Amino acid sequence: MNNEILFYVFGIALAVSAVLVSIAGLRMKDSFPGKAFPVIVLWFAILVGGATTFAVMHSKDEKADHEVEYKKAGKEIEKETSSGPFEEAGASEEGEIQGEEPAGEEESGHTSKESEGSPSEGAVSGPGGTVELAAAEAELKFDTTELTSKPGKVTIDFNNPSAIPHNVEIEDESGKVLGGTETISSSEESATVELEAGTYTFFCSIPGHRESGMEGTLTVK
Repeated sequence: MNNEILFYVFGIALAVSAVLVSIAGLRMKDSFPGKAFPVIVLWFAILVGGATTFAVMHSKDEKADHEVEYKKAGKEIEKETSSGPFEEAGASEEGEIQGEEPAGEEESGHTSKESEGSPSEGAVSGPGGTVELAAAEAELKFDTTELTSKPGKVTIDFNNPSAIPHNVEIEDESGKVLGGTETISSSEESATVELEAGTYTFFCSIPGHRESGMEGTLTVK
């Protein structure tokens, strides 16, 4: 027998015993429970203790089953992600970028030393800041949909307590992804992105997660 069945057995036995004792007490008001009192007390103590014990064990079994289901779901999502069209599209884009770089070098004929010696024109000035974000343990959502930071280097401290894999990516108003964290499960990860003043969107890029509500607004001002 598993813990669930034993819990119901003890619970039913406790209920039936309570009814029988009540009936006996009503019929034998003067002589009940008499010498049987210690036995009755011991019997109810056994039933209550057994029902409580197996209720706790059944609760632990259900929690373990849920964790197994979450891990299984996470593995299936990772499998779909690694074998789906997203990976092929990413590989294609990477190949195009790598293919463009040599062409640029051939046209210029040399690497520009001037660009190496001067600061980057795209550098963002500002104090930046750190924002904290967490995923829900058993749902496809973040703990908030609104984040705020100052311009500059913005660090995202992401906590994912769930066995389901999640990540955080930042995109601008045009839909361009500017950076984000690695995909993690049951752990924490940080990422830093340089952001100018403006409104951005943070989201989980695992297929189906953003559509389920894992996104929000990051305001940089």
